[in-house]
Amino acid sequence: MIQFQTERGNVFISGAVFTNITGYAATNCFGVKGMAVRSMTDGLVHLLRREAMGKGVHITWLEGNAVSIELHIVVENGVNIPAVCRSIMNEVQYVVTKNTGVEVRAVDVCVDSMTL
Repeated sequence: MIQFQTERGNVFISGAVFTNITGYAATNCFGVKGMAVRSMTDGLVHLLRREAMGKGVHITWLEGNAVSIELHIVVENGVNIPAVCRSIMNEVQYVVTKNTGVEVRAVDVCVDSMTL
């Protein structure tokens, strides 16, 4: 949870808000099939439903009201993976900063799988 002080009081933003905003921003980019999570039991990568996309996002809270974000995604077959990842990095940084006011210092994108 991150806390901001304003002239009218304190604002608290939970980690779930960040993961949801980040997941929606990433999945709205071209070429992204969805968010991914690796199963602890069998080690396979699973595509997450829209409601659980926050599980594919890892937020690290940094000093000075800043965050570092790690995304795990599944991309569609035939897309330019570096271009898709650059698009996700820019979109996530813009959307998170715009909606929360928090500085995004890093966005790391891990492509865990590709749909056929």
